[in-house]
Amino acid sequence: MTLKSVLKVEGFSKSFTLHEQGKLIPSSSNVNFEVFPGRLTALIGPTGAGKSTVLKGVYRTYIPSSGRILYRSENGNTVDLVKADEHQILGLRKREIGFVTQFLHALPRQSTEDVVAMPLFTRGVRRELAREQARKILQMLNLPERLWGISPATFSGGEKQRVNLARGLLAKPRLLLLDEPTASLDPVTTERVIELINNLKSDGTAILAIFHHPDVVDKLSDDVVRLAPPVGAESFFEEKIA
Repeated sequence: MTLKSVLKVEGFSKSFTLHEQGKLIPSSSNVNFEVFPGRLTALIGPTGAGKSTVLKGVYRTYIPSSGRILYRSENGNTVDLVKADEHQILGLRKREIGFVTQFLHALPRQSTEDVVAMPLFTRGVRRELAREQARKILQMLNLPERLWGISPATFSGGEKQRVNLARGLLAKPRLLLLDEPTASLDPVTTERVIELINNLKSDGTAILAIFHHPDVVDKLSDDVVRLAPPVGAESFFEEKIA
């Protein structure tokens, strides 16, 4: 039986306009790939190749300049995420599409265990059961128990990354987007994350990811998509570095 993709990206391109400089900066150009259930597709390439831009396009943080992003939902319908309305996008984010970014966004004064359990709360899971599951995954990710009941606002970068990962992995979405999730983690915790991601793959989650370390790509990826900077992006980044 042929495996059907959960996500199909066709001709994705995105440019940004710097109005104060009168410049059009290309970020991604003609990107094409598919993501399948139970498999991890890794996006690789140099700085300026548009890896994070593609992830944000799939999550609809960005609207692409051209192309299609076809998502096959749980009910079997195919939605072009480029054209979907905000109500559809918010519904898919709540039920089916998760995104672990490099930065933690959480309500102020909310306890860490509630931040992690929030995806389960929104699905109607009983609060104490959701918190119990949150505690288990926080323990797996080596976040000290003394931090579970307080807000993560003052945590270190590595601690916030653990919280962000715990929330994203606990949600078990149909499609999970990961943007350098292990960049701030120690080797022991990175191995735990690899184990948890492999468990999600075994459960059938489709994963699209960017990783900071090539060895993590080697350990986790089933498919690799190499992006190159679009024409014009290289000169912009050279200017910025200079």
